[in-house]
Amino acid sequence: MRPARPVAVLGGVRIPFCRQNTAYSDVGNLGMSVRTLGALVEKFGLHGQQLGEVAMGAVIKHSSDWNLGREAALSSGLSPLTPGITLQRACGTSLDSIITIGNKIATGQIDVGVGGGSDTTSDVPIVYGRKLRHRLLEAARAKTPRDKLAAFKGFHLRELKPEFPGVAEPRTGKSMGEHCEDMAKQWNISRDSQDEWALSSHLKLAAAYERGFFNDLVVSFRGVARDNILRADSTLEKLASLKPAFDKTSGRGTLTAGNSTPLTDGAAACLLSSDEWARSHGLEPLCYLRDAHVAAVDFVHGEGLLMAPTIAVPEMLKRNGLTLQDFDFYEIHEAFAAQVLCTLRAWESEDYCKGRLGLDAPLGRIDVAKINPNGSSLAAGHPFAATGARIVATAAKELKQRGGGRCLVSICTAGGMGVVAILER
Repeated sequence: MRPARPVAVLGGVRIPFCRQNTAYSDVGNLGMSVRTLGALVEKFGLHGQQLGEVAMGAVIKHSSDWNLGREAALSSGLSPLTPGITLQRACGTSLDSIITIGNKIATGQIDVGVGGGSDTTSDVPIVYGRKLRHRLLEAARAKTPRDKLAAFKGFHLRELKPEFPGVAEPRTGKSMGEHCEDMAKQWNISRDSQDEWALSSHLKLAAAYERGFFNDLVVSFRGVARDNILRADSTLEKLASLKPAFDKTSGRGTLTAGNSTPLTDGAAACLLSSDEWARSHGLEPLCYLRDAHVAAVDFVHGEGLLMAPTIAVPEMLKRNGLTLQDFDFYEIHEAFAAQVLCTLRAWESEDYCKGRLGLDAPLGRIDVAKINPNGSSLAAGHPFAATGARIVATAAKELKQRGGGRCLVSICTAGGMGVVAILER
């Protein structure tokens, strides 16, 4: 195998992220993916070109979307000879798809590819219960009308009750918000600090839109030009008025609708290539994907569900000979304000860094002014499989505008995992 090649991030694009059951309620993952990939094709002049791979993903999807990456590629304006693959790792999906494309470029398997993702919580797969499904399958297998009717012997109308996709962890029965409430209590994260973090995210995202930062990163769709979750007029007073959303009975609940990401629809994608491909097509790399890493925690037996990035980051830093402070800015996905604050507190904790991470000293403090300089998920929203590509596209442009530097990307996911990466220019 040839030596690893640099992986250039040429840029990205996304549609505005929208709250569940609003602008994209009848679109679905394929429609959002096609619009996003089509915009990427237009932005980089890729019409009719054959790429090495399109890797897309979705967390909440219909069975008919099993080939989402390929189907979206076929409708995007790319050559129909461009292969497509569909991936999924919960909230880390599109960062994983970008890493997958990056690894193929690094090893010389392909020269150029797209990594991205789409998610909808409006157009969700609704299915019948297990008992009725078994009846329908038995009837489908039956050879005679009598046997088909026999499959429905004892049928009751209650079997028609539909089943909706669950948001709870299968092994604990608790939602991500409930798990994060536990984390907030364990790390003594106050309600005020969570609301302050959420407000900051909204204000930074609004400022970025106002100065035109997103002009070439966000394309309008369905009459929407900006993320419709963004609240530029939010205040601490408004956030403080909201009631706890997950722990409603103990009197100690601190996570609210205001400091938690809402269910969101949207899609995002990034174009990556080798240096040679970029030069031959007259495109300038915005930055390079230098490394990436994935880790997991034992959340079933007490570790915080969303704490895996606290482990993935130091493992990646060690491999690269870096410290936590060796970055010009940080892009930390905001599933909840509390989750970000727990992560930061863990990295500052001597007990945690020595006892859990096996380090000689704490990783240390990050200057919060360097975190999510253009806002993040609390303000933009969080379509599960699209967040990673949003973050990479945003960070790549930020690095270009700064004229260079290094960015740490960190995403926590359902299932107790964390996906992290280093971007450099």
